[in-house]
Amino acid sequence: MLRNPIQLRLEKLEPWQHITFMTALVERMYPNYAAFCQQTEFAEPQAFRQIIDSIWEILTVKTAKVNFERQLEKLEDLIPAEEDFDLYLTYPAIDACVALSTLLHALLDRDLLMESVLKVSQQSVSSVSQLEQAQTGEEVTDENQKEVESVCAEWDVQWAIFRALKDSDGRDIEMIKGIRTELREEGISNLGLSLSDQ
Repeated sequence: MLRNPIQLRLEKLEPWQHITFMTALVERMYPNYAAFCQQTEFAEPQAFRQIIDSIWEILTVKTAKVNFERQLEKLEDLIPAEEDFDLYLTYPAIDACVALSTLLHALLDRDLLMESVLKVSQQSVSSVSQLEQAQTGEEVTDENQKEVESVCAEWDVQWAIFRALKDSDGRDIEMIKGIRTELREEGISNLGLSLSDQ
């Protein structure tokens, strides 16, 4: 597990901030899943997209009602089995599914929020460090992570999302929509994959 001071700060956030932070990180993992689906025709990435959208909706629309148990059931059909594919993208696709599953479980049981926000933060950074290791053959550790540009870039994005949430005066729906729009329009994943490449 890679450590970063953000982990201690995340624990101090409010529940809506935890949910927004996790949703933002899953949003950034979505292009990895979409790229995997495009290359394998395993599933329709839009199905994954719709689950994330339902979570953005409860964050931004006061009257929104979402059955998260049903969303979890839908997600189960979208998770690829590692052994079925001989393709590196399978791992980031699974990571995206695990992060989304963690978020949905936390929405069903708010007692899991604190633990879940740390898990999703770690999931996203470990996707990045595993790709780095696959490309260079060198393990990313606490000691050397500051020398790894991609891992530093991932922590920087997490900090940027955290700061936007922390500086917010209460649950600011426009600010949440702003985070969503920015991530979507950028369309670039934590691994640097772009939706426009697909």
